[in-house]
Amino acid sequence: MLQVKDGNLEKMGLLFERYHRALFGFLYHMTGQSDASEDLVQNVFYRMLKYRHTFTGEGEFRTWMYHLARNVLADHVRKNKHSVHHYDVADFVERIGGGTTADEQMQKEQELASLHDALRKMSPDNREILILSRFQELKYEEIARILDTTEGAVKVRVHRAMTELKRVFLKA
Repeated sequence: MLQVKDGNLEKMGLLFERYHRALFGFLYHMTGQSDASEDLVQNVFYRMLKYRHTFTGEGEFRTWMYHLARNVLADHVRKNKHSVHHYDVADFVERIGGGTTADEQMQKEQELASLHDALRKMSPDNREILILSRFQELKYEEIARILDTTEGAVKVRVHRAMTELKRVFLKA
């Protein structure tokens, strides 16, 4: 990113190749909309170019990138307050792997649908922290920098979010 900041814009393609899938996953889990998430990823990379002068290189690039992604997402949510989350269960079956029999496959799909329905019903803050920690597999230290809080606060928030997810999931 420092090279992009210095004017070597060809390096942006390398950043895109490295990070677009992770960004898409984060945004997809937050919105539940594949097409919107693809657009949002493009907006994040556009903002990286537009605001490249703000990247100092002192912190990790991923932290800066997720700050931009959260801002793009917040703008999207403000503009689309009434949009509905639609999760595609097939995406998650691919990620986890299906069962060996048709019955196991169907059960896995039903469980995943219930899980993502529960995620959709959670508060946006709790959903975001679970997505960053469990789906994006970021370390608590990284999440703390992204959310501008302490690592201890992140641990507490993840625990509370898991408790909420369990409560919502078991209600369904």
